[in-house]
Amino acid sequence: VPAPSYKVLFPLYHRVLICESKFLVAPSASASASAHEHHPPRLSPEERLRQYKPGSILRVKLKNFLTYADVEFRPGPRLNVVCGPNGTGKSTILCAICLGLGGQPPLLGRADDARTFIKNDEQIAEIEIELAPISNSKSNSNSNDTHTIRRVIDRNKGSERGRGIAASTYYINNEKCNIKTVQKLVSETYRIAIDNLCTFLPQDRVGSFSGFDAVMLLKETEKSVSSTQHLYDTHQLLIQLEEEIKESDTNLHSIKDGVDKLELEVGRLEREKELMERRERYMKEIQLLKQKHVWMRFDTKREEAIELKDKKKELSVSVKAAREKIRPVEEAIAQVAHDLERNVVRRNELEKGMGHSLRKFNDGTLKAEKYNDEIENNKVDLTEIDTKHRRLLGHVEDCRRKKEQYESQLREYPPEQELIDAFDAAREEQRHLREKLRLVKSDLVELQQTYKDRKEELEQAENTFTRMQDEKARRNEKILSQDPALAKAYQWVNQNRKMFRRQVWGPIVCDITTRDVNASNCLEQHVRNAVLNSFVVECMEDYRLLYREVREKNKIPVNIQVVHNGKLNPIKRKYSDQKMDTLRREHGVQGYLDEVFKAPDPILQALINTSNIQSVLIGNDKTTDSLNRKKLMDYLNQKENGQGLQASCIFAQDGHQTFKYTSIISRYSGKASLNMDEISPARMLRPGVSPEQKAQVEQHLNAVREQIEELQPKMDQVQEKFESLQRDGQEVQLKMKDAQKGKSDRNEVKNKLGSAKRKLASAEKEVSRDSADEKRRIRSNLRQNIKQYLSSLESASAHYDEYLKLSCEIAGIDMTEEGKRQMLANMNDKKVEAEMQFRQIEGEYARISEDYNRKRHELQQIKEEAQRIAPITDENGNDLPLKEELSKLPENLTELEEAMDDTREKINSIVDNPEVMRRYEQQKRQLEDMKDQLENLNENKAEKKNALKQKRRPWENALQNIVEKVSNLFSGYMEELGCAGEVQLAKGDELSKRGSTNEDSDENLGNFKDWGVQIKVKFRDKSDLQVLSAQVHSGGERSVSTIMYLMAMQNMMVSPFRCVDEINQGLDERNERLVFKRIVQNSTLPPEVEDDPTSHCGQYFLITPKLLPNLTDMENEDVIRKY
Repeated sequence: VPAPSYKVLFPLYHRVLICESKFLVAPSASASASAHEHHPPRLSPEERLRQYKPGSILRVKLKNFLTYADVEFRPGPRLNVVCGPNGTGKSTILCAICLGLGGQPPLLGRADDARTFIKNDEQIAEIEIELAPISNSKSNSNSNDTHTIRRVIDRNKGSERGRGIAASTYYINNEKCNIKTVQKLVSETYRIAIDNLCTFLPQDRVGSFSGFDAVMLLKETEKSVSSTQHLYDTHQLLIQLEEEIKESDTNLHSIKDGVDKLELEVGRLEREKELMERRERYMKEIQLLKQKHVWMRFDTKREEAIELKDKKKELSVSVKAAREKIRPVEEAIAQVAHDLERNVVRRNELEKGMGHSLRKFNDGTLKAEKYNDEIENNKVDLTEIDTKHRRLLGHVEDCRRKKEQYESQLREYPPEQELIDAFDAAREEQRHLREKLRLVKSDLVELQQTYKDRKEELEQAENTFTRMQDEKARRNEKILSQDPALAKAYQWVNQNRKMFRRQVWGPIVCDITTRDVNASNCLEQHVRNAVLNSFVVECMEDYRLLYREVREKNKIPVNIQVVHNGKLNPIKRKYSDQKMDTLRREHGVQGYLDEVFKAPDPILQALINTSNIQSVLIGNDKTTDSLNRKKLMDYLNQKENGQGLQASCIFAQDGHQTFKYTSIISRYSGKASLNMDEISPARMLRPGVSPEQKAQVEQHLNAVREQIEELQPKMDQVQEKFESLQRDGQEVQLKMKDAQKGKSDRNEVKNKLGSAKRKLASAEKEVSRDSADEKRRIRSNLRQNIKQYLSSLESASAHYDEYLKLSCEIAGIDMTEEGKRQMLANMNDKKVEAEMQFRQIEGEYARISEDYNRKRHELQQIKEEAQRIAPITDENGNDLPLKEELSKLPENLTELEEAMDDTREKINSIVDNPEVMRRYEQQKRQLEDMKDQLENLNENKAEKKNALKQKRRPWENALQNIVEKVSNLFSGYMEELGCAGEVQLAKGDELSKRGSTNEDSDENLGNFKDWGVQIKVKFRDKSDLQVLSAQVHSGGERSVSTIMYLMAMQNMMVSPFRCVDEINQGLDERNERLVFKRIVQNSTLPPEVEDDPTSHCGQYFLITPKLLPNLTDMENEDVIRKY
């Protein structure tokens, strides 16, 4: 099978180069393709090389690059047309040229990583491009001037997630280099612009070029037609200058505003500075006043010290006189004191004798009193003997009377045995009653414990039942805890219910109470969670309020449904009553889904609106059997009027599992399809307690209440019996107490009687005893005591006389001593008075001396202070200028202090701000700097405006000249196609000039960033010229306009070669022929200089998937046809 055919044309100037077979190898074949060839005379290699412009491509060699395993080709110096079916590797040639000359994959618009261009199953790809040398036009050309660039792409190099930049290695003439060296050689030495779509337009960037706006088109045009890109660089420089001028305007305004603010600030600070200077003058003035004040204080203290010194001398003389006045008084006092001491010695001797006599007198007196007491006692003893006898007789009579009384009382009591028998009988009766009471109490305690147990059981049952009744609240808490957003929305609604016009319901899941677990499972499976979690409002105003506050302001997701006025509309059932009876009777259908739960009317209406619960059926195990055997689903799908089918939905049970059967009617076939879903346990609607459990607890609660009601009468009866036995026991206890008391009282009387008898016998015995001997003994003692009494009185009288004698002598001494003591007291008074006067004078002298010393010390300190803060003389005693300054101040201390107070008030009236001077100098320097900066900016702005004007004119003239040339050629090319067109230079400052008459104003700088090139075309006679645009023109019209624009610029382009890939796509046959003719004519023009074969427009690569038959100019000797 022959390889795919290629049509490759490499035109040479007056020569045709036949391609080597390598170039014709298919991606998967090694055999060469057959071709129709023309064989003009061959040129020598030197002649062939001279035809290429410097930088043209002499040779391209590819290895493992996309579809090519190993290929080498040599394009001609002029038009090169590569033609072949899609997918055969035409665009690969342009990709190789771009990447081989240092371009990156994004320029091709295909991929971002160079490693994607490596052939599948290969690891390394190579691109080698040989460029025509710059010196090839000279006769003495040297082959060493040729540059061969090679790029090796390794799949194993570079980051896996990167763009494969590190995967490439570059060589120039087999010497390794970096990508910047390659790009510099290509762009600066050979002026090849791979990144310019005007010169290099790959297939995937054709749409990008036709989509250029005027600004981008101008930039690409400037890059293409200026040999050193001076037009583009000048344009960018103008844009930069304009931006800098505008920025300088902004800076000028900003700095000028800053200068104005600083001038105001400096003026304010200057006023504050003047206040600070005035305050400084006041500070110096008060300093002088303080210095004057300290010297005046020194003078005052010195006068006070001199006065104290004089007074001290006077007091010293007074102290000596007072001391001389005290001496004679002290001598007289000493003599009197000596006499008093002698009297004291004599008096002590006399007092000692008096003491001895007095003791003897007291001893005799005490003995006499003692014997006198004995005499009296003897008299009393004699009298007591007679009195005692009479008392004993009375005592005997009292004992006899009490004995008779106790005998009478004892006769009144029953016999002792009778009392013992009564006590024993009562105790036995008490024992029997206690036994009965114990048995009754045991029954009562048992009944009370049973009653207590039943009450506790009742309380537990009531708590359990209460918790079951509150199960809905706990279920709601669980639901809200699982959805924080829903909980926040619910909390906001509860806190702001007053804001709504009508009641707000929900979330729906919280206001539903299902009948049983199966109902919860079915309802939660049928109704979407979004519906269950939604809120229900009764008017649109509440809907907007809730949506705005919760969703928009608080960013809480919330679902809201509106049930107008909260009314439940009449429910329309899907099945008639007759059909429902049949379903209930024969198929076990229990009812509709809306009948198995309770909810407020707005909630029920919302569920009907969203989930059609009024049409969903609930069944049981019998329903499942009917679905499986009796074709129940077909029965439900059949409309009752017999006109077609209807969708249906039913829940049915199969044992403990529930299934949902849903029938859907197809819109296209009209047939029903059945879906069966297994129902999972409810998560949100699942009840915590089943109704059976509630009924069981309630039944147990009633049973416990009945038991309590039965126990209460029994407890009352046993309690009454227990209380009766207690009363009987109390009566028996009283009987026992009475018997015991009678027994004890009788024994007490009996004991008292025995005691009375014993006392009576003792008293009778005491009365019978004789008292004569006792009387004789007492009288003998009486006579002896009288004798001793008289002897003691005589001794005491003798010692008393001695005592009186000594007392008279002491009285005389006392009288003498009293006179001397009075004399001594008077002398002491005089001495005290003199001493007091002396101490007073001496104290005054000490005080004055202390004041004088203190004044001297103060005076020294004040002098040192004055010399320190206000020195008025130097070391040699010469006056300083300060003394003269101080002499000008007031000499009166009061006037001086008033002046100081006035100056302090002036100082205090001015707030001290030490920062003012620093800030004033700082702001002043900053103001001067900003003024200099403002002046520099104005000068800089003027220089930039001048530079802009100087650069604009030549740039604008050159650009206008190029645009006019391109426009003339473009217009002619479009006329050949039967269309019209022109190219205009759109100046960015034209609009701004319309609103301003001053060309030198900053608004009319040029607006160079908005300058552009506009391609205007007209393809219909009745239309006007319009700017080429994707919104106005078709793809073919844009392709024609694009290629004609490129053809118009071809002779002006500086790049040594240009590449265009499939630019003819979308053209009709007529335009394609005309376009191809224009390409051939422009690409095969003869050299402009006859002696320079390289002075032509350069290489041109045209990639196309097809060529029309019978194209004109294909017979041109510069065009080669290779198939």
